[in-house]
Amino acid sequence: MTSNLADDTPRQNTNSVPVPGALVPHLDQCALLLDIDGTLLDMAPTPREVWVPPELEQTLRALHERTSGALALVSGRSINDIDLIFAPLKLPAVGGHGAEMRLLSSGDYAATNVPPLDPELKSRLAAIARISPGILLEDKGYSLALHYRLAPHTEKAIYESVAAIRAENPHAPLEVLPGKSVCEIKHAGVTKATGVLELMKHEPFKGRRPVFLGDDVTDETVFAIMPELRGIAFSVGRHSDIVAGHFDEPRDVRAWLAQLLDPQFVTT
Repeated sequence: MTSNLADDTPRQNTNSVPVPGALVPHLDQCALLLDIDGTLLDMAPTPREVWVPPELEQTLRALHERTSGALALVSGRSINDIDLIFAPLKLPAVGGHGAEMRLLSSGDYAATNVPPLDPELKSRLAAIARISPGILLEDKGYSLALHYRLAPHTEKAIYESVAAIRAENPHAPLEVLPGKSVCEIKHAGVTKATGVLELMKHEPFKGRRPVFLGDDVTDETVFAIMPELRGIAFSVGRHSDIVAGHFDEPRDVRAWLAQLLDPQFVTT
């Protein structure tokens, strides 16, 4: 696809919300890649308590159509979990921090050649949740997450326990992802960035300019690859030196996405 989008999009003040008309004038040439928790949706005490506002579902559905299907959710959640949260809406997605992918909303999702965590090792890591009743254990198949939003005092003990298990298994291909009140352990070598790179090789994403929005440390890998894809990225709730703009809260993201549907920002 030939793009009319300029490659030298002006760098925005990272204290300001990006202007839709200046950054995304041609949705038919863009691929919208959106993190979920903390980006599209407000954080909740537990992963199951997140809420999808009805107007967001309508916005995503319309943007998916406007981009001819080039809108994908990019998350640490499994695609099955994503579908449950956004039901009945199904969208293309990169799930499990790059371990799963679905190119079309109407298609099936598949693993990206990432084996699940070793059962014995997963069992040992899961036992860390017994440190406190406030720790919520989430088994994502390809990773294990220990949420401590309800028990913030356990953060140090959790990371020390994970470090001890890793030290006893130095050859295990593990990576620890620190997040917002969560410690996640997954297979090394697969990230949201590797998932996005693979996604962008396929239609309807191929040849488009990616626009990525993310809020957490795990999204930094995608921020870093945007230049090689001629893409742009925005951070949410935190500042980053390698993004084009900054949103304060998920509600700002939701409002901005709705603005992209304004006819004045679309060239046909």
